[in-house]
Amino acid sequence: MAAKTTMRTSALGARAAGYLFIVPPVIYLGVFMFWPLARQMWMSLTNTTLARPNDGVFVGLANYARLLETPAFYASLRITVVYASLAVLLGVTLGVVSALAINRPFRGRAVVRGILLFGWAVPNVAAALIWLWMFNERSGVFNKMLLGMGFSRLRWLTSIDWSLPSILIVTVWQVAPFVMLVTLAALQSVPEEVREAARVDGADPLNVFRNVTWPHILPSVQLAALLVAVWSIRRFDIIYLLTGGGPLGSTSTLVVKIRQTAFEAHELGIASAYGAVGLLLALLVAGIHNLVDRRRMRWVAER
Repeated sequence: MAAKTTMRTSALGARAAGYLFIVPPVIYLGVFMFWPLARQMWMSLTNTTLARPNDGVFVGLANYARLLETPAFYASLRITVVYASLAVLLGVTLGVVSALAINRPFRGRAVVRGILLFGWAVPNVAAALIWLWMFNERSGVFNKMLLGMGFSRLRWLTSIDWSLPSILIVTVWQVAPFVMLVTLAALQSVPEEVREAARVDGADPLNVFRNVTWPHILPSVQLAALLVAVWSIRRFDIIYLLTGGGPLGSTSTLVVKIRQTAFEAHELGIASAYGAVGLLLALLVAGIHNLVDRRRMRWVAER
């Protein structure tokens, strides 16, 4: 009887210890994530202004109706989708190719890996200062290279045609090393004996990659693509530091529009509605990822 009581007490103690371990992160998420999110969603249903942040009156979906009637909203949504899509496409492609290149043994591989990770390791403010100098119309290295090749200068950050591509260059420079690191970790976990068996069966390198390596690293690549997409949707610092959303709103994504609406137009309710749309877009991307991942797992199970 005493032994049963002791076992029951130890089981209750282990269960209580488990709850104690999860309480701090639950409190942290509740205070710093769920409560601000709930506050923002409520504010998007009010006419709150920056001058009177605590006196907003409930207006229902009026803020969202205003967004749907504003051409600037559709422009910022289009810019966000284009920017995030190209960042994922270019960043993931470059990251996977870089991982495949440095996965092979060669002299100085550790040094090359460190150099390729530089973009991911540099703080965003420092990176913005570096790229502001490189994009400078007068003394920037890019325009000096163009002049040396016989071309004319480009207004990288101050022209409508080149501002968004310039932001994309910086974004890909930052996210590709992360994708490379994730892909490289997945590549090094591919069983060598499986690849060797495919080679013995007569498979060429392309078939080995397509039938052995790629299915193994695909989940990691998909996860990296999801993270890059979400980061691109919510990216603010690099865009604002380089262009401020200009020129003429050509780089004004949803997140930049939140700042402009809240602190320049002083309309916190409308800005919160912009934030809710951005959250919905991120959730849509996550839902598409989960759908694709489920279909991939079902296809693997049926093979």
